[in-house]
Amino acid sequence: MGDVVPARVMVELKSVTKEYQLASGPLLVLDDVSLTVSAGEILALKGVSGSGKSTLLHLLGAIDRPSSGSVRVDGHDLSDLTAREQASFRAQSVGFVFQFFNLMPTLTVAENVATGLEPLRWKRRAREEMVRSALASVALSDQANKYPAQLSGGQQQRAAIARAIAKHPPVILADEPTGALDSANGEAVVALFRELNAAGTTVAVITHDAGIAASLPRRVELRDGRVVADR
Repeated sequence: MGDVVPARVMVELKSVTKEYQLASGPLLVLDDVSLTVSAGEILALKGVSGSGKSTLLHLLGAIDRPSSGSVRVDGHDLSDLTAREQASFRAQSVGFVFQFFNLMPTLTVAENVATGLEPLRWKRRAREEMVRSALASVALSDQANKYPAQLSGGQQQRAAIARAIAKHPPVILADEPTGALDSANGEAVVALFRELNAAGTTVAVITHDAGIAASLPRRVELRDGRVVADR
């Protein structure tokens, strides 16, 4: 038998600490967190409110910087990027999905999806094709010219996912993506993430839903800013 080729590391945190300076004093949100995620994994990030999950996701998405330690995603060291370099990384390497969709009400579904491509400066024809492809992948082609208010909650979240995946990022970061949905729509959204993962995308999902977490192959639990379980 040939040698087994190890999976490429997509996410690596080493001894990461995040502290905020408040008027009342320092607030430690992440405390010596180390975590490795291979390319093509899908995992749930669990924990009660205030455990550090969203802060961890913000570090992975270069929305924030660690106070100490190192964060590497898709070969990029995110610890010391300039603001411009952070924006470039977010534009190219990460797709974000949020609980409350964050769709612009005055734009059509297709126009909302296209906003995720604007920083990449693609030619118009290429952007239009990427938008069509993304909407087709989430079964929203027939809703392209509607406005968010004309869609159901499940459709709005699928539109938000289309916006996140239109640029084909290697990593999807989802922060409570089913929190505003009923159980049927929530399960449909998680099924979409599984499909994306099966196609090779690395997916990290913050969830309070024990059923959704249990349905994913890896579950990382945080408590008081520390990883207390990884199974």
